[in-house]
Amino acid sequence: MRGRPIGVLGGTFDPVHHGHLRPALELLEDLGLAEIRFIPCRIPAHRGEPRASAGARARMLEAAIAGQPGFVLDHRELEREGPSYMADTLTSLRRSFPDQPLCLILGQDAFAALESWHRWREIPALAHLLVLERPGYSPELPPPLAALLENRRLREPHELCHAPGGGILLHAVTQLAISATDIRERLASGRSVRYLLPETVNHFIDTQGLYDTHRQ
Repeated sequence: MRGRPIGVLGGTFDPVHHGHLRPALELLEDLGLAEIRFIPCRIPAHRGEPRASAGARARMLEAAIAGQPGFVLDHRELEREGPSYMADTLTSLRRSFPDQPLCLILGQDAFAALESWHRWREIPALAHLLVLERPGYSPELPPPLAALLENRRLREPHELCHAPGGGILLHAVTQLAISATDIRERLASGRSVRYLLPETVNHFIDTQGLYDTHRQ
């Protein structure tokens, strides 16, 4: 028996905020996922080095998801040397969960840029792609991704349970226009970030002096 799907949410989480957490909670509930594994990357492949250390970002995530059933912090990218490639991470997860459906959670922009990912053609074979729709927004897809969506699109959430991976499900969630970059800039200039992220994360940032250029 395959069991319920596992959501996979990667990122720098520099810092984690409600824009990450609210959509994840809706996916957990709407799709009946077994859990969502938050996987902070060690070395991003497509952006600059995170401002906070790997350890600090993991501790912020731990504080953010504490007490939420179904939210799991996964350290595997932090423990792996070199750039954090999702193809490697999904291969590792597939060894841990050989038959259970995996669902890689992506925003629409990330899906539209999937061709730029390392070994991107391997990813659909390792997991379903769970693309978060934004009402009224439909980015133009390059031909290979448009064909991928046409050939692999799932129409109903229960179809995620039919195979360990290989499908693409578009699903609308509440998307909050919160930016980690904006949070860091606010903190650097001494402005409040209350209500943009969990208070436990805000407290950790304050006590550690993270992102505050006046204290570094």
